[in-house]
Amino acid sequence: MKLAALAFASAAVLAVSLSAGVEAQSRDSIRIVGSSTVFPFTTATSENFGATSGFRTPVVESTGTGGGMNLFCGGVGLRHPDITGASRRMLPSEFELCRRNGVREITEIPVGYDGIVITRAAGTPSIDFQRRDLFLALAFTIPMPVDDAGEPVFSASGQMLAGRDFNDVAGYSCEAFIPNPHRRWSDVSNDLPSDRIEVIGPPPTSGTRDSLIELGIQPGARQIECLDALRSSDRNRFEEISSRLREDGPWIDGGENDNVIVQTVANSGTAVGVFGYSYLEQNMDRLVAATIEGVEPEYDDISEGVYPIARSMFVYVKNQHVAAVPGIREWVEELTSEDAFGPFGYLADRGLVALPEAARDEVRERSLSLTPMTGIDAH
Repeated sequence: MKLAALAFASAAVLAVSLSAGVEAQSRDSIRIVGSSTVFPFTTATSENFGATSGFRTPVVESTGTGGGMNLFCGGVGLRHPDITGASRRMLPSEFELCRRNGVREITEIPVGYDGIVITRAAGTPSIDFQRRDLFLALAFTIPMPVDDAGEPVFSASGQMLAGRDFNDVAGYSCEAFIPNPHRRWSDVSNDLPSDRIEVIGPPPTSGTRDSLIELGIQPGARQIECLDALRSSDRNRFEEISSRLREDGPWIDGGENDNVIVQTVANSGTAVGVFGYSYLEQNMDRLVAATIEGVEPEYDDISEGVYPIARSMFVYVKNQHVAAVPGIREWVEELTSEDAFGPFGYLADRGLVALPEAARDEVRERSLSLTPMTGIDAH
């Protein structure tokens, strides 16, 4: 009897502490923020949850992965969100931010896989990109292009030397770096079209952008011999060069709303768009995807890791809010049901690439018990 009374008192204290100092003293719906790529999946789950569970439909906001983490890790209390979606794993720095602000019980839920697609408008010629092409087209600075004799083709300021052209480029030297001089895809490779480089993609707060850099741009940099050597000799310098995108026009921040990027690319003859596979699948009549190193972004190849720019997606739950906000545990149950994140669930209709069956079972068990994370390894 004493234990029951103590448990009741503890729950009451938690609920009171969560609402103390908050303008709205109670909240009867779940608040979800985070990745624009995960947004269609958390939205669909929330709509189905609201229609079938008896709880109110959660409020879902697309804030980007980084923006969602900042909000989620802002603290414990009803003015802070309960759940965030992420198109990459939580960073160690974000985990520490959460802990500093009192968010100490977080359940990580791997939802499924997604591929980052490089697309153009339907009806335009197909393109096959090497990841090296993506680095050379989109990096802020590149190693000095050199000819067969190892002589520079450009000046230190990035201007092509007199009497030279892009056909003289035989390789790259990391003895000097220059502002990216490539204006057309054909400047990067003769195998690419002569269209102007115009890539519309997510902003710095987006997990999709982080994943593009980690899985596309940086591996592409390593396909250049001297940069691969630089990564071994000076990792920080390599990270600096390979993670900064252009700011002179060829890369365009399209905002956190991927539908806007889709619309812009679909109405353009030459612009290229970068977003998650789910948005391609919903717009197959308007867009065509480039292949990456000969591999098309298809369901099975993303699921099996064959497609080079594939990544996992996550949902993070603030366990300390479960006692104060009704329905969080039940929402997690909905998300991890076979009817939702299984291979034939309604999230697959939105473009989710499902985890293997054994992984889904493990994720479901861990999620329903709200097992908290203990840390994140840096990589």
